[in-house]
Parts: sequence; C-alpha cells; structure tokens
Amino acid sequence: MVVVVFMVKVRIDEMSWVEVREALDNGFDTVIVPVGSIEQHGPHLPLGTDTFVGEALSVMIAEKLGKTLVTPPITPGCSQHHMGFPGTLTLKPETLMQVVRDVCKCLIKHGFKNIILLPTHGGNFAPIETLIMELAMEHKDVKIISPLKLEELIKVMNDVMAEYGVTFKEAGVHAGAAETSAILYIKKDLVKMDKAVEGFMGEYTISQLYSYGIRAISSTGVLGDPRRASADAGRRMMEKLAEYYVEKIKKELKV
Repeated sequence: MVVVVFMVKVRIDEMSWVEVREALDNGFDTVIVPVGSIEQHGPHLPLGTDTFVGEALSVMIAEKLGKTLVTPPITPGCSQHHMGFPGTLTLKPETLMQVVRDVCKCLIKHGFKNIILLPTHGGNFAPIETLIMELAMEHKDVKIISPLKLEELIKVMNDVMAEYGVTFKEAGVHAGAAETSAILYIKKDLVKMDKAVEGFMGEYTISQLYSYGIRAISSTGVLGDPRRASADAGRRMMEKLAEYYVEKIKKELKV
C-alpha cells in the first residue's frame, strides 16, 4: 500500500494560491501573523530586529504545532518612543489595529479557523490586545488569540540569558544582550558587534519611556549590554520561546 504524505511550505508568501488551497483542504486551518516593527536597535543591530525575530519565531512555532501556516510580518508597528533615532518608522495604534483587522478578515474569508497574532515589539502588545477583544465579538466562529504578554516574552528571553551568566540588566529590554543574541543566531551578518556598547543600565519607568522617548533615557538607544551576547544563547532563547509559545497556544486552542 502506498501512503501519500501531504507536504506544505510554512510561509504563505512562498506558496501559490493553489498550494494554500490544498493546505486548507488538508487541515491547515491555523495561521500565525507576526506583528513586528521598523525601529532603532542601537548602533549595532538592524532596524528590522523585532520583525526578524517575529518571522523566525513564527516559523519555528508553526513547525512545532503542525498544520499551521505563517503570513508575512506586518510592519511598521507602534514605535513613537523610538522616533528620536533616524530610520525608525511608526504607525498610530489605530492604524496598526486596522491593518491587522483587515489581514484577519482576509484570512477568515479564506477559511482559517485559528489566527495567532504574534507581536514581538513592546509597543504593539496593547493595540493587539485591544483588537483581539473587538475581533472576538465580530467573529465568534473563529479563534483569534495572542498567547503571550510582553512581560512573559521578556522573562523567557532573560531567563535564558541568565543560564549564560548574563544579568537581567545586561540582557536588557531593548538591544541588550538578549535581543543581540537572537539576531546573532538569526541574521549574524546584520550584527555589528564592533559597534556594540554598553547601554543604559539604571532605573526607569515605562511611563518615562513612552512619554519622553527612549533617547531621553539612552543616547545610543540601548537598554542593556549587548557585549554579553552570543549566538548560542540566541539559539537556546529562540528554541525556548518557541516551546513556550506552543504550550500556551495549545492550551488556548485546546488542541
């Protein structure tokens, strides 16, 4: 007896419409939508850092979940607090919400039953959380979730860095050792470690960050110390994040 195994790519932008239709017909009714940003990440990391992390993480999650596809990332995000640095692009929260809403409506029309919104930039979490509540009322026959809060994402990343002897302040929350490690693993050729410098390591509040912008806190745009980064820590971090997301997604989707 010959057993035919249905194979499919993960990213829908690399597929034809026929391949997407076949995937849906074969039970691929879950889709991940990465929501990234184009914003400064210090003098050593690319502006697309959050987007690159979201892309790679979404593919890893999809492969672990099975029968799951991934859309291209949505960018820019809500990065007003980074506008003190050239190259940063930002959307108003309502604009980002409308773009994501329109993307979700397309996916629902095509037959996807589970939509996972995956923000990897701090400024995107609140708009996405608000949007999910609105979409839940509009589309009761589709599950639309965003499984992690920003605090969880940071904790998982920094817990992994602690395994490598990196402190919470060194790991940082923006362009520090944690994010630098991730990009060293994902896109090493875009990291300029010779430009990496210790960033702000003191105390600040989220209110200060959003009210005055990150430049008022750090002249380099770095919160943490990227010099403690390593590609191996980045590999471990991405694997741990993918595992953590999969566990949360399965609980929320009850699969």
